[in-house]
Amino acid sequence: MVSRDVHEIYAKGLEFLTQTQDERGTWPAGEGVGPGTTGLVVLAFLASGEDPNFGPHRDVIRKGLRHIIAGQSAVTGYISPSMYHHGFAMLALCEAYGVVDDSDLYPPGERESQRSLAEAVELAVRAALTAQKNNRRGGWRYAPNASDADTSVSGAVVMGLLAARNAGIEVPDESIDRAIDYLVSMTAEDGSVGYTSASEGGGGESVARSSIVNLVLAIAGRKELQAYQSTLQYLVVNRDAEPLWPEYARYYQAQAYFQSDVAVWKQWNDRLIQRLKRDQKPNGSFDGDLGVTNSTSMSLLALAVNYRFLPIYER
Repeated sequence: MVSRDVHEIYAKGLEFLTQTQDERGTWPAGEGVGPGTTGLVVLAFLASGEDPNFGPHRDVIRKGLRHIIAGQSAVTGYISPSMYHHGFAMLALCEAYGVVDDSDLYPPGERESQRSLAEAVELAVRAALTAQKNNRRGGWRYAPNASDADTSVSGAVVMGLLAARNAGIEVPDESIDRAIDYLVSMTAEDGSVGYTSASEGGGGESVARSSIVNLVLAIAGRKELQAYQSTLQYLVVNRDAEPLWPEYARYYQAQAYFQSDVAVWKQWNDRLIQRLKRDQKPNGSFDGDLGVTNSTSMSLLALAVNYRFLPIYER
C-alpha cells in the first residue's frame, strides 16, 4: 500500500511540473536545463503509475519525449550537451519504450518524418557504447570523446544501458562488465567511492556515489562482488548523513536501499516522506542547488520506489 502522504506529495509535485512545462516540451532549470532535466521529469510522470497514453498527463509526457528526441543527433545518437544529460535522457526513453504508444507520439502529419522511440533508444545506446569504447577507463565523462571518467556520469549512463537491456535492446555484456570493473576500481574497502579517483571518498560525503555503485551492481545482478557488500555497509552506516546535493543523493539512495535491504529502505523511506512533506512548497515544488525542476523531479523519484511501477524500480 502507498501511503496517503506519498500520494499527496506526488500529486502536488506533478501538478507543479505540469504547470511549468514550456512550449518546447522541457522545463526551466537554470544551468541544468536540457534533455537530462527533461528526462528526469518524464521519469517522474511515468513512475506514478498513471496510464501514459490515456491519463491526464499524456500530453506532458509526449511533449517531453519529443523534446529529447529532437535534441538527439540522427548520425551519432548523442543527446547533447553532455553524457550526463545523455544518460538520464536515455533512461527516460528506455522506460517510455514499450509503455508509451509510439503511433501517436507526434501530431498527425509529423509521424512519418520523425524518429520513433525504438529508433531513438537504439541510437542512444549506440552513442553510449561508442563513447565507452573510446574511454581508456571503461566509463564515461561529460564529453562523449573523453578518455577519462567519473563515477557520477558513468552511473547515469550505465543505468540507461541497463534499462535498455531490460527493454530488449541489445547491449553487449562486455560493455556492462567494463563499466562494472571501472566502478569497482573506484570503490574503497570501506565502501566509499571516489569521483575521478578511488581516494576521493571517505566520511559521509560518498553517499551518492556509493549508492550509484551499489544500485548498478544490484540491477546488473552482480551482488556477489565485494564492492556490493562494502557499499551496502557504507550506506547503512551513513544512512542518516546529510550529503552534498541532497536531492541527487536521495534519488540514488532510495533505489539502492530498496534493491539491497528492504527493511533499511522502509525506515529510511518513512523519514524521507516526513521530510519531503515538510519541505514541499505550497505550489508543489522543492528547492535545491540543482534548480527547482531537477530538485522537484528527483525528490518525487526518490518517493517513486513506493509505487514500483517502472521496470527499473522493480526488485
